[in-house]
Amino acid sequence: MLSDIEISQSAKVEKINKIAEKLAINEDYLEQYGSDKAKINLNIFKEYENKPDGKLILVTAISPTPLGEGKSTTSIGLVDALCKLNKKALGALREPSLGPVFGVKGGAAGGGYAQINPMADLNLHFTGDLHAITAANNLISACLDNHIFQGNELNINPDRVVWQRCMDLNDRALREVTVAIEEKKGVAGRKERFNITVASEIMAILCLAKDINDLRSRVDNLILAYTYDDKVITVKDLGITGSVLVLLKDAMKPNLVQTLENNPILVHGGPFANIAHGCNSIIATRLGLKLADYLVTEAGFGADLGAEKFLDIKCREAGLNPSAVVLVATIKALKYHGGVDAKECKLPNLEALKKGIVNLEKHIDTLQKFGLPFVIALNRFDTDTAEELSFMDEWSKENNYPLALSEVFAKGGAGGIELAEKVIATCEQENNFNYLYDLTDSVEDKIFKIASKVYGAKEVVYKKAALAKLEEIKKTNYKDFYICMAKTPLSLTDNAKIVGAPKDFTITVKEIRVSAGAKFLVCLTGAIMTMPGLPKVPLANKIDIDEDNKIHNLS
Repeated sequence: MLSDIEISQSAKVEKINKIAEKLAINEDYLEQYGSDKAKINLNIFKEYENKPDGKLILVTAISPTPLGEGKSTTSIGLVDALCKLNKKALGALREPSLGPVFGVKGGAAGGGYAQINPMADLNLHFTGDLHAITAANNLISACLDNHIFQGNELNINPDRVVWQRCMDLNDRALREVTVAIEEKKGVAGRKERFNITVASEIMAILCLAKDINDLRSRVDNLILAYTYDDKVITVKDLGITGSVLVLLKDAMKPNLVQTLENNPILVHGGPFANIAHGCNSIIATRLGLKLADYLVTEAGFGADLGAEKFLDIKCREAGLNPSAVVLVATIKALKYHGGVDAKECKLPNLEALKKGIVNLEKHIDTLQKFGLPFVIALNRFDTDTAEELSFMDEWSKENNYPLALSEVFAKGGAGGIELAEKVIATCEQENNFNYLYDLTDSVEDKIFKIASKVYGAKEVVYKKAALAKLEEIKKTNYKDFYICMAKTPLSLTDNAKIVGAPKDFTITVKEIRVSAGAKFLVCLTGAIMTMPGLPKVPLANKIDIDEDNKIHNLS
């Protein structure tokens, strides 16, 4: 089989205005970036404000493994399959980060014959949204340090600057740096750390904002530092909100692209789900619901991270009500959760499959706690044996769990017809969607409800720094914020090495950060970091371009 980039490069790409016609988007709203991608002007909402919403379908997954489960591939293939069934369908996905592209994971344009085009552009600079977010974030840092340098009228304590610079690459050397302001001014350097752009609060608020006025309010409220007498300093205090918004004016607009089968996809925003809230923008999701009868979106990593945040944070903030959830799994991944080494997961091992299926069952339990109907999408691989597939079929029937084999990687939309048909049927079921916690619950209760109901933990313990922050938060309105757990995606616990579905373990919160613009509290657990590092041999060592401008080895 051809590589992803070879498949992408051999596919026919329609003019983006032709793709827009499928959604009845007037060309007046298109701002083209070349012939194959475009931004959509937000004035389009005025035309569609009275149109009823379509069905919202969330795609999530079991706890990810090194083998890859194909969540984005499933999302894209499902759009193609729905379109093959003559449904007016659309996808709304996140933008890839350059960190994974040049790191170990690779891009996020799907795979095989279920991809987004232009694949290379999407995985690289695309329409510049992530660069705009990086620039806006770092403008704030520059102005903050300049204010301190120029006399510090706001009485900022340099040792209590909490706003961090960012960059959209994996670079462990930036986890701790010294920011030096000219010594002659009497202000010494200080320790600081960079975040990867997709973990920045600018990314979060761009994806949570409903319009420019909402974004302005969120930028105003971004916490930058504290004064010597413990008062909060925000962007509004610094007086640069307008400049930040100017940098983000185009990044606010959703991007329209297409699948390999020339069906429409919106791609907008890209917060990580292990260290941020892991969903595409509210703006793109709300627009997609107006433009299509079925909108397929996804949330990062497993249901314990992306789906929980999508449902508890994004849906509550935007007033969304999902019609169905697709839970992606593979037999290889379930064997991995049954204790098999990744290198041996392609070998037949029914006992490991039976043991590892508990991970899938735990994520089903989570979706049921939210009161949502679901379909299991079992991504099929050549290494799956008849015996293993038979077990999955019998298990699903015994438990009355709807399950569909998905072959969209190898067959495109044609390989997702069974899944699409079951998703359509599931969308017609009644659901009892509810949230896991109330915003008025105590911070500790909100954290515990997530840790116990979703992860399976029996206890949450707090490091000294987290406890101190908790006491500080209790005296403010921040106590009514959402909870955004920062946890390894590889395990239901905060230890990446523990697979399956362990019970009665302890979650350790080491740090709590207030994201006042996003209106959530980021709770860092275990060994989680907001600036990833590169592997020993990163993908950057393989990617190349030839004299004909043809890119190679981009995955």
